[in-house]
Amino acid sequence: MHNLHAYWRMEYLSVPSEGEEVGNPFVSLPEHGDDRAVYIVHRAKYSYLILNKYPYNPGHLLAVPFREVPRLRDLGADERIDLMDLIAFAQDILEDAFSPDGFNVGINEGSTGGAGIPGHMHAHVVPRWKSDTNFMPVLADTRVLPESLDATCEKLCDCVAARLG
Repeated sequence: MHNLHAYWRMEYLSVPSEGEEVGNPFVSLPEHGDDRAVYIVHRAKYSYLILNKYPYNPGHLLAVPFREVPRLRDLGADERIDLMDLIAFAQDILEDAFSPDGFNVGINEGSTGGAGIPGHMHAHVVPRWKSDTNFMPVLADTRVLPESLDATCEKLCDCVAARLG
């Protein structure tokens, strides 16, 4: 028998249940004061890139507008351009850091659309590899992530620094 240690999952399992009052982390995290501590890897004028704390794959980033709006169409034109440029930048740094074979890029709007924080729209940028699906998610409903968020954040911040000088 082999043990799969995923200590970070306990924090995920103990998040408040639906209906419990929780603040908006997309507003509070940029105000933290230490971007690396909260996994913010880059700030643009109107939006920022942050590692998804509960990723589908290593390097799963969220492109988040600073302004809290529920839908993409609620952003101003400059904010939408900034967000789309940030998504493209996310793909650039993910290619530098991980050499993925492709990406899933998506926006979930509203609770029914799958948004975990329906009042604050954001885009997911998920790196994908030909071999990233195996028996674990299919048979054991378990995702295996080969790298910690700290190591991933360090790698992506280094790529940001290299690209921006």
